Amino acid sequence: MKSYYALIAAGGRGTRLWPLSRADMPKQLLPLIDDHSMFLTSIERIRPLFSPADIFVVTGAQYAEQLQAEAPDIPRENFIIEPYPKNTAPALALALSVIQQRDPDATVAILTADHHISQRDKFCAVLGAAWQLAQAGRIVTLGMAPSHPSTGFGYIQQGQSLGECRGFPVYMSRRFTEKPDIVRATHFLAAGEYSWNSGMFIWRVDRAMQDLERHQPGMYAMCAYLQSVSQSPDYQTKLRDIWETMPTLSIDFAIMEKADNIAVIPIDIGWSDVGTWASLYDILPQDNFGNCIKGKARESRVILDTRDTLVFSDRLAVTIGLEDVVVVDSGDVLLVCHKDRTEDVKQVVDYLRENGSNEYL
Repeated sequence: MKSYYALIAAGGRGTRLWPLSRADMPKQLLPLIDDHSMFLTSIERIRPLFSPADIFVVTGAQYAEQLQAEAPDIPRENFIIEPYPKNTAPALALALSVIQQRDPDATVAILTADHHISQRDKFCAVLGAAWQLAQAGRIVTLGMAPSHPSTGFGYIQQGQSLGECRGFPVYMSRRFTEKPDIVRATHFLAAGEYSWNSGMFIWRVDRAMQDLERHQPGMYAMCAYLQSVSQSPDYQTKLRDIWETMPTLSIDFAIMEKADNIAVIPIDIGWSDVGTWASLYDILPQDNFGNCIKGKARESRVILDTRDTLVFSDRLAVTIGLEDVVVVDSGDVLLVCHKDRTEDVKQVVDYLRENGSNEYL
């Protein structure tokens, strides 16, 4: 597949996985599932399709050095650094403009550094199909098969069938819907024509920049200017100056909700965004009582009359009479909450930030 590149977004904070995910060590750098960081796992799963030279990473300045150390075979010039977070649209726009300068014929698969995908071969196969569809000028997105009426994901509604590509069914996308309430989410699941929005997009870089110019002309002008001064000795200064005026927008709001000719491939690849402790519980091995035990010295755990509970700790942890609970011990913080409330962890992070408790962030 000619001129095919992976762009891995690795700048998130993972606040719903606090207190392990912190400002200086976010979830993509943590070994949450196995012994490797989630970022390294995301690199390894696409090795069959992309050589290190064909993998780009967009991240914040505070994480670049750690990510480079995790994947030293990816060229350092392939790490695209945003001065500070401004949501996904500016970061991806900057990265796509850099890739366009390197290869104007590029097709780019926008992936993430913090998702879990159990069916790697199928994932690589669908990325191959998406490349083929993108050559016709389509934006291609992967829609994940919903397993329950989640209010934590956006949804994609399937429209007209476009047949198959390399054995995968393809549909026109009718609309994107942001995170719905439980009533709408239940309706979406029952309708059978909605997928979870995975945030993975595949498109030709020239089409991407055209959509950016059409729907976000100000952002496009800033990226075009940065392209024109990319060889300037004071490029980093100019980038920081431009970044101050960049709007803070998600890629969904900036482009995807407005763009046309979007194709969706609904697929089940054992995907999870690992966004909360509850979602991590769902993919970790469980004992006969539905308990997950993670951390160092697992043999030191004492679990009595406990069911369907996640215990994540590097020291002795004892639970008695618990059910459907998450216990996370980071050393300086202890989190205990019901599995149904793990989405609310972000509210705790917001509270700590607003009250100046930055040492815990």
